[in-house]
Amino acid sequence: MNPAMKTTVHATKLSSPSTDFGIRYAPTTVSAGTVPAGAIFPRTDPGNGIVCHGAPLSLEDSGVKYIRIQWVDFSNFVHCRVLTISHFHKLLRASRPGVAVTKAVLGIVFLTVTEGFSVSGEYLLVMDLTSMRMCGYASGHAAVFGYFQEKYPLGGRLDVPLCPRTNLRRIIKTEFLVGFETEFILLTSTRPSIQAANNHGWSRTAAFGSGTTALTVLEEIADALATSGIELQMFHSEGAPGQYEVVTGPLPPLEAADALAHTRETIYNIASKHGMRATFAPRLYTDSLGAHTHISVHPTTGDSPPSERHPSILTTHESRFLAGLMTHLNSVIAFTLPLPQSYARMKDGIWSGGTWACWGVEHREVPVRLTNSNSPQTRNFEVKTVDGTANPYLILAGLISAGIVGIRDQMELTVEGCGEQSAAELSEAERAEKGITRRLPLDVESARQYLQEDQKICEVIGEEVARKYVAVNKAVQQETESEDAAVARLVETY
Repeated sequence: MNPAMKTTVHATKLSSPSTDFGIRYAPTTVSAGTVPAGAIFPRTDPGNGIVCHGAPLSLEDSGVKYIRIQWVDFSNFVHCRVLTISHFHKLLRASRPGVAVTKAVLGIVFLTVTEGFSVSGEYLLVMDLTSMRMCGYASGHAAVFGYFQEKYPLGGRLDVPLCPRTNLRRIIKTEFLVGFETEFILLTSTRPSIQAANNHGWSRTAAFGSGTTALTVLEEIADALATSGIELQMFHSEGAPGQYEVVTGPLPPLEAADALAHTRETIYNIASKHGMRATFAPRLYTDSLGAHTHISVHPTTGDSPPSERHPSILTTHESRFLAGLMTHLNSVIAFTLPLPQSYARMKDGIWSGGTWACWGVEHREVPVRLTNSNSPQTRNFEVKTVDGTANPYLILAGLISAGIVGIRDQMELTVEGCGEQSAAELSEAERAEKGITRRLPLDVESARQYLQEDQKICEVIGEEVARKYVAVNKAVQQETESEDAAVARLVETY
């Protein structure tokens, strides 16, 4: 993979332009690739039948017959209501176009309502028309995400703090760009045993054999993402049997989370079309599946000056963001590694980030890798302690909350970057000298406890969000561990 293609930071004067490489992205230049507003409404005025020739092609002109209104719950299950295009246009005449959904919506785990979620009352899922994309995996369908709102003002507000999209939108206090590496495994069977589509090596051409179903699936995923307006930069094979990775371009956090949810849906559906099951379940084999998250920091008040301790590789904003991550990473891992099975990746020596809260320049054995450190145009943080079973909005709410605390509190970066050796290879005294003193949670129970005890993170992300997320997370654990065929249930769910 080419880290220069992942995401970038603002231009600074920390180094000579000759050190810059890769594609430059900035918050003002990236495009979400969603359906333009002018295309959502029909080109024919329903009042007089006159065709608006200057308008973009309408959804109907593009062959759209159905609109999926989607949301992602605390369990990372994607849900939808499918509207006919005619009913969709009727809803657009309302002041708040949307559909009613039970207030238990975010706490339903399979067929069980998690304790603390009300079975009484309804929310209104109001469509965010700026998020609409063509479904490249389903001809005639387009998808749009929404915000949960109260039907009637509650305490003078309509917003629902528990809504993952609403919460992420609220949290963003500075500009960020986010890109994702999405790893998955193609399976030809889940029961009675797990069977991968093939067995190849990392970045091997053998993974793309001409005439194979796997190659057809990858090509159709690429085409479908293009149809949906999502920038696919590259795809390649990974180390485990049937394992592949797609790399999508950077977007602002909310748009990036939407795009990741849509990317996963695309992968699931194209694989299903060809009789396969795509899974994001972590560590089915000796190699692990992750969802490495690349974040770049862009101050809203102009360029950030060089940091005092690392002037050649970090700006002040970046240094404070990283300091927040180092201090609070333990607490937000409950969002980014949500399942007991996720902690099979929490090991040293397997390139999944290791078990210590630390960072390093182009280092594969740290949870936060600073990539392209001397190239200000493309520098970003790669967070490795993330997998594909996590809710995209909660991933970014957690990671960005940690960084925002660092920026807000003007935290000093006291953890020194790892050099040639990983933190696990250092002695206790050597780790202490570098300020590496926090061991990451090694199981989901510890991760949940760190989250609940971190007042600063709960303050930013919302105490009710943290409390109810933990309740749902426990329910998911009970449901997925109670099955005799636990692995099959896991890959059939995620």
